[in-house]
Formats: sequence, C-alpha cells, structure tokens
Amino acid sequence: MKKTLLLISILVISVASTACINNFAVQELNNKARLYLEKGDYQEAIARLKSSLDLDNTSFETYYNLAAAYSKTEDYVNAAKSYAQAVKLNPEFADAYYSLAVSEQNLVKLITDGFAKLNEQGQIIYLPEREESDDSAGMPYAQRKLVNDLLKQAVADYQTYLNKSPNAQDRQEVENEILHLKEISTRYIIDEALSKRL
Repeated sequence: MKKTLLLISILVISVASTACINNFAVQELNNKARLYLEKGDYQEAIARLKSSLDLDNTSFETYYNLAAAYSKTEDYVNAAKSYAQAVKLNPEFADAYYSLAVSEQNLVKLITDGFAKLNEQGQIIYLPEREESDDSAGMPYAQRKLVNDLLKQAVADYQTYLNKSPNAQDRQEVENEILHLKEISTRYIIDEALSKRL
C-alpha cells in the first residue's frame, strides 16, 4: 500500500513539474516572439509562436499574436485561421472578431484582384503574379462562392465585434465598412438553386 501511494505521489509531482516547465517554456517563447514582433522579424515571431502552441494550444493570446504576425506578412489565410482559433478559445474577446473580419476582407481583395485563387483541392493559394480576370461573372463558381462566403463572414464578424464592444470608438467606421461589404457582395450573389445542379 505504501509503495502504491509513493508511486502515485511521484507521478503527481512529475506531472505537476512538467506542467510548470511547459508553462515557463510557453511564456519564454511568447516573450521572444513579442520581441521579434517589435523588431519586425515576423517569420521568427511566427516560428516562436508555433513552438509555443506545440507546448500549449489552449492560449487564445498565442493564437491572436500568431494571427497578427501572419497579418504582418500578408498571409491572410493563416491569419484568419489563427484569429478563428482565438475566437473559439475566447469568444468574448471583441478585437479578435474585428481582426478576423479584416483578414477575411483582405482575402477577398487578393482573390478579386487576381493575386490569390482556389486550387483544385479547394485551398486558397497565393499567385506569384496577378492573374487577369474579366469580372465577377467570369470568375469560376467555386471562387465566386468563396468570395461570397468570405464577405458574409466578414460582415458577421464585424457585427459581432460591434455587439461585444457597444462603446467602440470606431463604431461608425465599422458600420460604414459593413455597408460597403454588403454592397460589394451584391456582385458575388450565388444562385443556390443553380449551385445544387452543378
């Protein structure tokens, strides 16, 4: 019986020690990432933040900072994914919704300007050169649908930001942006009946 208690207490102590070491390592990686962000070395910041998430993927702050670093490198696909994870972990953090909406809006701009598109696997890829496009009507259906979905999601995320920040100083600007996105989305309306036949 004493041996069992001794083994259990050794296990509990080792688990607690490992958790403390991990927390220290995560904090250290996040501090280094912050310094790299301040210096403008976004790739190093991304590397540290990803390592931090390998040790502890439950920190919304780490996902938020990773998304901000991705945004600085104009990798809006990964920025949007990281902001979405931050929102999932802390749905009350209003700024994450705003930043997510900005990333979605930037993705729309890249796609509509011909600097990004969907590949055959349905993933957004960045293009080395601008690809000419006739107009929204000439855009492939899947890409049009993606633009439409991103616009709707950006509007929803901006609205959530406003709902969670009733006294936001930028309320009027965000409301104007919502109206602007709704107006743009009229060019990318998807005929759902047609989509079911395709």
